[in-house]
Amino acid sequence: MTHDGNAAAALLARNLEVHPDKTAHVCDGDSLSYAGLARDAARMAHLLARRGLVPGERVALALEDSPAFVTAFLGTILAGGVAAAMSTTLAAEDYGLVLEDCGARFVCADPGHPAASAAGDRLIPCARTGPDLAGLPDSFQTVPRAADDLAFMLFSSGSTGRPKGVPHRQADCFVPAETWGRQVLAMDGNSRIFSASKLYFAYGLETSLLINLSVGATALLFPGKPGPYDLFEAIAAFRPTHFFCVPTLYNLMLRALEPGMDLSSLKVCFSAGEALPAALFEEWRRAAGMDLLDGIGSTEACNVFISNRPESARPGSSGTPVPGYEVRIVDQEGRDVPPGQAGDLLVRGPGIAPFYWNRPDKTRETMLPDGWLRTGDVYVRDAGGFYSHQGRSDDMIKAGAHWVAPMRVEDALRRHPAVHECAVAACKVEGLDRPCAFVVPAPGAEPGPALVRELRAHAAKLLPGYMCPVRVEFRQDLPKTPTGKIQRFRLRAEAAGKTN
Repeated sequence: MTHDGNAAAALLARNLEVHPDKTAHVCDGDSLSYAGLARDAARMAHLLARRGLVPGERVALALEDSPAFVTAFLGTILAGGVAAAMSTTLAAEDYGLVLEDCGARFVCADPGHPAASAAGDRLIPCARTGPDLAGLPDSFQTVPRAADDLAFMLFSSGSTGRPKGVPHRQADCFVPAETWGRQVLAMDGNSRIFSASKLYFAYGLETSLLINLSVGATALLFPGKPGPYDLFEAIAAFRPTHFFCVPTLYNLMLRALEPGMDLSSLKVCFSAGEALPAALFEEWRRAAGMDLLDGIGSTEACNVFISNRPESARPGSSGTPVPGYEVRIVDQEGRDVPPGQAGDLLVRGPGIAPFYWNRPDKTRETMLPDGWLRTGDVYVRDAGGFYSHQGRSDDMIKAGAHWVAPMRVEDALRRHPAVHECAVAACKVEGLDRPCAFVVPAPGAEPGPALVRELRAHAAKLLPGYMCPVRVEFRQDLPKTPTGKIQRFRLRAEAAGKTN
């Protein structure tokens, strides 16, 4: 699927021809049609061209989920630029570092946002509805781009440290719909999409923008950070068919779910961003009356490449490979391991980023020969071909002669009614690594020695002895990235030097 080699033009063209008056996005009660979106994107491209944007230059976006983001993203690509989507939650000094790293020519942000002060004279002021485009032409002579030319850039969430720029090509824009969206989730022009994950994350960009425009659907954009009641209200009002969220928020939604809340429009509830615990899957099925599909993707792939299917979801599993993707599980020497044995997950397929921006060291480490991507995740495949997440490779705990997957211990602990959330990380006991559990108690649970004993006894019934946590510490919350991923490396640092 091409249109003069320019991905934004191709995403807009078919919808403009087939259903120009159909709603592309809904935000704050207002709607933007496909014709209106094409008009605003063209005007944005004119604005950038008049300010001297050269094809290939980066335009940074520090924008909430809103028509402003979509307009700036598509307009940048139409003008031949590279749309660099940044988190809206950084401090001003962090924006300065990111802008320097990606070499942004312009920055789209609200004038009151911290990114604006870092932008200086590169700022293009953008309210939630978009920049001031009055008087600019409604059409634009698209800048031709080759399929391998860059179209946009995302930044890794930093779950293990400094975020990395992850550029994607023009052709990558169509991969999420052609593989996961259409073939796994049956998304089409009748779909109504609501993603709690933001557009500046791969998960949100795939669903609310790339898939939405590719299939000609309608997506709800939610500015700001939604809480569980906000999500239920939005679902009742917008009536999405496909809802995308992360395990942390699904957990909160379960606590807020009340009889009579209307979820009848939902055909698919999908979870990504972090592995979905089997206990959470089972609780959602009981409470909401539908399966919660888990899958894994990455910023580097800008897609989900292993996914459960609506007709065959399996608790505790990420599912099976998405059409078009090959998956391997290998040992430390790069040799394939047999079913039932854990190893490092490699993936190969369409849409994977060609390199990290300004990080040749990380590129060599992650983008392997013959197109394989080292994901940094530890997985195991069963005899039926289903893949189950064991943890990030950096999070695995070597307890004596045994490897401990934090996810398995966490899932066991979550099955206790006194546990709202938990994370497991290594702590030192007599010089050896052992599992330590960091627990956020459920409402009404009383943290203290009695609950510690109860939780350890509970774990001992479900796990081998070497997996049982030697220490349980209670927390009000857990350190997370903006995407909801638990930062276990911070917990490891807290536990360092402590002994039983």
